Amino acid sequence: MGEFFADLATALPRLIQEGLAATLIAFLGGAVVTVVVAVVLGLGLHQGPRWAQAVSRVIVEFFRGTSLVVQLFFIFYAIPTLTGVDLGSTWSAIVGLGLNYGAYGAEVVRGSLNAVPKGQWESTTALSMSWWTKMRRVIWPQAWALMLPGFNNLLVMLVKGTAVVGLVLMSDLTFEAGQVRRQLGTWPAFLAVLIIYYLIALVVSVVLRHLEKRAQQRLGLRPRADKPADVTAGVA
Repeated sequence: MGEFFADLATALPRLIQEGLAATLIAFLGGAVVTVVVAVVLGLGLHQGPRWAQAVSRVIVEFFRGTSLVVQLFFIFYAIPTLTGVDLGSTWSAIVGLGLNYGAYGAEVVRGSLNAVPKGQWESTTALSMSWWTKMRRVIWPQAWALMLPGFNNLLVMLVKGTAVVGLVLMSDLTFEAGQVRRQLGTWPAFLAVLIIYYLIALVVSVVLRHLEKRAQQRLGLRPRADKPADVTAGVA
């Protein structure tokens, strides 16, 4: 047992040093692309003219309906052959992850916009607000608070999805865990990488829950932590 924990203590620093950076780059880059793609396609599905809705729907269903692994292989191996444009390992991973998870995120955006009460939309029309003004001032803040739980789940899934970027030759945590396994054994290597992935996902979840709380506070749906309680509440 002591030897096992010694191997685990050896595996953790090595994985952090050699694989963590690539995983974080793939995740952070993929997260940015995911949010951008989700917002663009989600708005297209909900607010766009019919042709934009049709195009957005085709893109969403294509990336949701095909394998992330195949998408990564296509971007990394096929696109350079077909177009001569080589994105390299890092950008192939970022683009592949962002398009795949962004397609799922588009439904989060569409559903959240659809959940904003109809009266809010009607009030912006009655006030003759421009599309940009009504989205920025009225609709988007409410939809954003509704989106965050879905994005929380999506980005945690994205953290786990980075485990496949080794297929496009990135030396990420999973790839390095395979190298460590050959030296220290299966249990220490994969328990170490399990712990690291869990901690990354935990940090992401905590950050998104904080953003959700702030969004709800701005809408008056949750009391502010710095606002004193009403001591007269409930007093006859």
